[in-house]
Amino acid sequence: MILAISYPGEEHTDDVVGRLERRGLDVLRIDLADFPGRTGLSCTWNSSEGTRSMISTPDGTFDLQDVRAAWWRRVRHPSVDPAITDPNAAAFVLSETNEAVDGMLDSLDCLWMNPRAADNAAHHKPLQWTVARQVGLTVPDTLVTTDPDHARKFIHRSSGCQTVFKAFIAMADAWRETRLVEASDLDHLESVRLAPVIFQDYVPGVDLRIIHVGEKFYTAELDARSTSYPVDMRMVIGEANVRSVFLPESVEERLLALQKRLGLVYGAIDMRRTETGEYVFLEVNPAGQWLFVESLTGLPISQAVADQLESMANGVNRNSYSKVTASAIGGSH
Repeated sequence: MILAISYPGEEHTDDVVGRLERRGLDVLRIDLADFPGRTGLSCTWNSSEGTRSMISTPDGTFDLQDVRAAWWRRVRHPSVDPAITDPNAAAFVLSETNEAVDGMLDSLDCLWMNPRAADNAAHHKPLQWTVARQVGLTVPDTLVTTDPDHARKFIHRSSGCQTVFKAFIAMADAWRETRLVEASDLDHLESVRLAPVIFQDYVPGVDLRIIHVGEKFYTAELDARSTSYPVDMRMVIGEANVRSVFLPESVEERLLALQKRLGLVYGAIDMRRTETGEYVFLEVNPAGQWLFVESLTGLPISQAVADQLESMANGVNRNSYSKVTASAIGGSH
């Protein structure tokens, strides 16, 4: 059985789960927000039955010991019954539920895409940039700071260099585009004391959205240079010229080294190729979107994701991707 952890209506999960089910594979899809109300759990350790992890959903009761591969896609947190109105009681219920659910999932003897601890750590951009440089990728000069003076010095350090600022996470309810630092922004630098801000050299060039699945890369070139907002291609995908391209072998080797160091089986990588042909790493999203790339280029990414999950369920790549934890990220390779 393949376990898919995501929320209802997540279109990437819908597509891949549909493909797996049409192949006749058993797929159990759960939403962590359904715990503990709509989805219950019972985990036992005893001499007669050994270790068992059972969950009950509106669709039936399932033994998680049957899971051979798990997909940690885009998840929501467990929820608290609205009848619990006391804040302290609600906090206790949520803490207990998280401990039980997280422990149950981490105890599963299966392959993960992506391993949960590695996925969580790899979302942090400072870790990404550190590992990227270690494996030989080019990273723009970058500053993360809460110090207005440091921000000011970074912005003014070179008269011929433009600077962008951006958020760590693209939150749905507080989304912010990447922006060039303008003269009017300099009057507001004191506000960085309130929350860390990413400042980074602006790298002119062509955007690359690179989808990594297992050992394969699927790359789309998104040329937004002549659009209304070349700073952030997410704002102008409909205006950009898009085509599928191949990466140089040396770049793929470094990206694969990055993904393995981070412990990721899947990732959506953003890079820029400069006018001189240099490939510059910007970030990797362990749960990044790919359907827009697939629709614009015809690259068979959904098929690749389904194939990867099926092969993992069959025990392929077990040595590479099982039991990857955050502690492995900092180890020797």
